[in-house]
Amino acid sequence: MRRQLIQPYLFVFGIALTLSACFNEPNYSDTPEIEFKEVSPPYTIEAGTGIGKQKRDSVIITIGFKDGDGNLGNDVPVPKADSARYVSNGNWGNYKIRTFRLVNKKYEEVNLQENRILYFPDLTKGKPKGAIEGTLEFRQIYYYGNRFRRYPVKYQIQIRDRALNQSNVIETDTVTVAFPEN
Repeated sequence: MRRQLIQPYLFVFGIALTLSACFNEPNYSDTPEIEFKEVSPPYTIEAGTGIGKQKRDSVIITIGFKDGDGNLGNDVPVPKADSARYVSNGNWGNYKIRTFRLVNKKYEEVNLQENRILYFPDLTKGKPKGAIEGTLEFRQIYYYGNRFRRYPVKYQIQIRDRALNQSNVIETDTVTVAFPEN
């Protein structure tokens, strides 16, 4: 009879032990780490009416991230004090993307105004502090203009957290997109 009473308790204890082992929080650095996942082949958005009247190419860049204290992203819109802190520390937001275009067999950086200071939303808003991991997607649009030429491009990407810890820099694969001719 005693054996019958002990077995259910051992079974419940075993399940509890197994489940607790499944939920160990990862031990990531408080400095964000990123890795290149994918850059989508550009797809053309035809000209139309309303927003985005011009024909354009759209590219989606996907990166993976890990962060030990989960302080990635910001309130959007970004409070002025946070914006000033980012700008005064390197003149970029929490997402930095540099675009390089292949011209005459050499990559040249293209300074796109829309990529100057970028932010992504707070990834843990309302959640407790702790390690996080996941993916971020960034959409880049290239307008054709009246005359255009296609160029191979690649990107260098870096992120930083609210404590201004900067991740490693990654580089994407190359895709070909339209640029307006001058």
